[in-house]
Order: sequence, then structure tokens, then C-alpha cells
Amino acid sequence: MLTVDFDRLRVGRGTRFIDVGAGAGRHSYEALRRGAHVTAFDLDEVELKGVENMFGAMELEGEVPPGGSGQVKVGNILEMPYEDGSFDVVLASEILEHVPEDVQAISELERILAPGGVLAVTVPRWLPERICWALSDEYHANEGGHIRIYKADELRAKLEATGLQFRHQHHAHALHAPYWWIKCAVGVGREQHPLVRGYHQLLVWDMMKAPRATRWAEQALNPLIGKSVALYFQKPF
Repeated sequence: MLTVDFDRLRVGRGTRFIDVGAGAGRHSYEALRRGAHVTAFDLDEVELKGVENMFGAMELEGEVPPGGSGQVKVGNILEMPYEDGSFDVVLASEILEHVPEDVQAISELERILAPGGVLAVTVPRWLPERICWALSDEYHANEGGHIRIYKADELRAKLEATGLQFRHQHHAHALHAPYWWIKCAVGVGREQHPLVRGYHQLLVWDMMKAPRATRWAEQALNPLIGKSVALYFQKPF
């Protein structure tokens, strides 16, 4: 389940790509399948061990084009151990809403991006997120949880303040917004609640089968209730 458009990122063979806040690696895997030199970067060493193992499995299965490579790195977004301009594409998906010092984090993302390179940032969209916060404190008020709700224009202004040039914006995952509203309404930890379990099965079916009807529905609903907003920027030469 990808949040960003990899064609818009121009990820291909030899692209120096870093997935900041990689988590379980869903975007890192897509970049590796396209033949990029991928770095999955995250604070969570356990998660990154799973990503590293998957990189190895993809190599064994022949899913990595010649020249592609994948590595993991444990570290903090506020102080990344890379020289200026180290990456052609920098992705930070669903991470800034967790970081108290978001301006410092954004500065680091811009710093490691090469001139002419592309940065994509995604965060939870204001309206769906605001509904979740209204329904449940447990959803966000926990260690490592969401500490702010962004409006897209606010986030865009923070990124443009570094000199980055805005290129595009879209929304994603509209079908996931009701799932989280249901979870927040019945209790975030109640995975076996009939409504939660039933909607989760629907989402799994949708991801596995990718039927045309739900693809169309999500595209139509994304501008209204898309769970995430994705913003794309380019660094001037």
C-alpha cells in the first residue's frame, strides 16, 4: 500500500533513494524493485531488521534489477549521518506528525537532498485526523504518537521556507479513513470488534484483489476524505 507516486518521484535504476522513517519498509521495497540504491532509515532497529531480511529475500527471488541495492540504517531524523546532497530522492512518509522538532527535521531532509532532487512528504490529512482525535485520546496521546495535526498549506510553507520548490499535492487512502474512525469510536485496541474486523477484512480484500470498483471509489473519495496528504518538492540546482 503506497502513499506516494513513484513515477512522480522519478525513481529508477541507480537512483539514490532514502526512506526516512521507513518503518516496515513498504516504500523501500518499491524503490528497490525499480533498481534504486535504497537506504531504509528509522529509529526502530527491530523493524529495520525485518526490512533487511526482506531485501535479502527480494534479491534471492530475482525481484531486484541489476545495480539495485538495499541497506538499512538506524538513526534519528534530527541528525542524519549523511553529507549534504547525498540522495536524489528523499521520502518522509507519515513521520513528521510524530516529531516535536519538525522544523529541524525538515531542515535535515532538505540538507541531504541533492540539487535537482525530489522530496516527498506525507502526513495524515487534517479533517480525517481531526475526527480521530475527537473520537479517541488513545489514538494519539501515547508515547511516540501523533503530536500535531497539519494543514497542508502550513506544512507546505515550512518546506518552502528551506528553499524547496513545491511541485504537486494529492490525497491517498480514502478507504482507510472510515476504518480508523470506527477503531477510534469503539476503542483503538479492540481489534476483534465486529465492525473493526469486518472493515479490516474489506481492506485486505481490496489490497489483494484490487477490484476496479474500489479503485474508482477511492480515487473519487480521496479529494474528500483521503487519510493522507502527499506533497512533492524539488531542490533548485
